[in-house]
Amino acid sequence: MEKEEENENEVTDSSEEEKEKTLIEKLKNKISSKKPKKSSQTQILQEQLNLEPGTLEIIEKKLFVARFIDYFSEETFDFIYRDKEMKKYLEQINQILESVSDKTEEDILLNQSFENKQINLILQQLKEKGEESASEKDINKSIDKRMRNLSIYISIPMLVLIFGLSFFIDYIILFPILCVFCMAPNLIKSYLVKKWQTFKEENKMEFYTNNREDIMILKGFVEDILENIRSKLLELKIPLQLIKFVLHSRDYENLEVINQKAQKGTTQFFVQFVYPEGVEPFPIPESLAQKYESNEQALEEIPEKNFIVFKNIKAKDGIIDSFVPTLKDNLADEINDVLNKCEFTKATDDEIIILPNYSPEMAIYCMCGEIVEIDNVQVCNWKNEFKFYLFEGKECDCGEKVYALSLMDEEQEIPEELEKIFT
Repeated sequence: MEKEEENENEVTDSSEEEKEKTLIEKLKNKISSKKPKKSSQTQILQEQLNLEPGTLEIIEKKLFVARFIDYFSEETFDFIYRDKEMKKYLEQINQILESVSDKTEEDILLNQSFENKQINLILQQLKEKGEESASEKDINKSIDKRMRNLSIYISIPMLVLIFGLSFFIDYIILFPILCVFCMAPNLIKSYLVKKWQTFKEENKMEFYTNNREDIMILKGFVEDILENIRSKLLELKIPLQLIKFVLHSRDYENLEVINQKAQKGTTQFFVQFVYPEGVEPFPIPESLAQKYESNEQALEEIPEKNFIVFKNIKAKDGIIDSFVPTLKDNLADEINDVLNKCEFTKATDDEIIILPNYSPEMAIYCMCGEIVEIDNVQVCNWKNEFKFYLFEGKECDCGEKVYALSLMDEEQEIPEELEKIFT
């Protein structure tokens, strides 16, 4: 009898578990069915141009390879002592080229060009030569790592000293001392940045001259990729005027420079492909024309590199009570790519309302150490999936402009693609 009762209990428990699992599955299906499927801007563009799925994604990946190698050939010093980042870039480049190596005859030739010119080896060798040049000038770490170490070396003794003084000094006297300590790290960081920029400017031409042959091989491969992309765009009759991107050099054929901007000893060029002689520009579909025209002015702006991201924010309903500004110039390309996929609307509230506690104790600082005066606040809508703030600073007396990105609410769910930027 006892065994029968046990068996009955087991059957009852298992049936209840099955019912519970079924109920959970139904709830999951109900929730997922309510979620609208959203398309990215690339997918929408493909649909409007009647392209096969994945066509523009392949073009974007090739363009990434061209832009990276172009950037590296012009600003090799920006990649020295950054082994992890460099390894990831090289892995990504190899994966992209391997994924398209068997698509068409042109792609097969592109992959062969990459291997025959030993692009991987040249990138590694130039990085090592750049590190040797920097080491001769007593620079043995990347600027990012030096600034992180500086923050640790200064912050810990500073906190210990302030904690100790708080037992002996009145808080009214301690406050100005605290302000001085808060300013000190920014001033020292500014000194390190200026020293780094001076090193780059003084050694860039010599490095280029000594390694001209290798750099020209890199530029030759960039030319191969750009021509490959242009040919594919023409074959698919994609309006070339829709494809705009940034390069650090204008030494390539079949490109038109739309705009350019000099910054920190380098120049960025905003370019688009030109049509072959005798070929009329492909018309932009009416469904895309209005959006293209409305975004034309924004697209022609040269992306910036002075990016700050607010970390450890305390924010709710678009009001940011506190934040920790973190320099993200090493992610400038990624941030610019994200911004290029955003739609912008001016924030309905002024910066005074959005940042009620903006002050010397909690502010955005320029690379020269001055407090950034906020000129404009935009709400960025990324792929109609995620919204965040973009703060634009007024041009500083030193000539620089700083941009800051921030969540609008501390409980916002961050898309996986943007976690690297916001976390």
